[in-house]
Amino acid sequence: MLLLAIYGSPRKNGNTDLMTDSFVEGAQSAAKIEVERLYIRDLGISGCLGCGYCDKHGVCAQKDDMRNVYPLLEKADRIVMASPIYFYGISGQAKLFVDRSQALFMRKQINRAEGAAASPAAARKGFFLCAGATRGKRLFDCPVLTARYFFDAIDVAYEGELCFRELDEKGAVRNHPSALDDCRRQGAVFVL
Repeated sequence: MLLLAIYGSPRKNGNTDLMTDSFVEGAQSAAKIEVERLYIRDLGISGCLGCGYCDKHGVCAQKDDMRNVYPLLEKADRIVMASPIYFYGISGQAKLFVDRSQALFMRKQINRAEGAAASPAAARKGFFLCAGATRGKRLFDCPVLTARYFFDAIDVAYEGELCFRELDEKGAVRNHPSALDDCRRQGAVFVL
């Protein structure tokens, strides 16, 4: 089993990085798995051009680091994506990444139109981790919806999320009474 861990924060070793590390640690403690860590901040990716190339061809016209990412997104049995909150949404880097997954969605649509069987919805699973600085009642509404649509676009069943408020300072998640333990526990369950 391949677990793809997508680190969507521009801040190295920040709260969502720590949450993702704990999630992966829990997954590795529960099952013999292969883990691929993908740090979006280290990728050279551009935003979607809206050119329509993927609508016709099922691949993106741009030649950047996403070319190496698409096979991982298609191959992974489990995917966990993490992002901090930026203006009630996911980080800009994570949003670029999600937008560029449109090529995989279009490939799926083209394959269906040509009569290819859809992959089983429950075969691959996705999970979302998120940390926000404020206490806003609807703080996670938009990021969770974005994560749900991202996973749906790449044919991954959405399994859920862990979202934590009032984590502003770098490393603040270490002082949360349960966040990192919750991430470890969820990671263990996620790979079973």
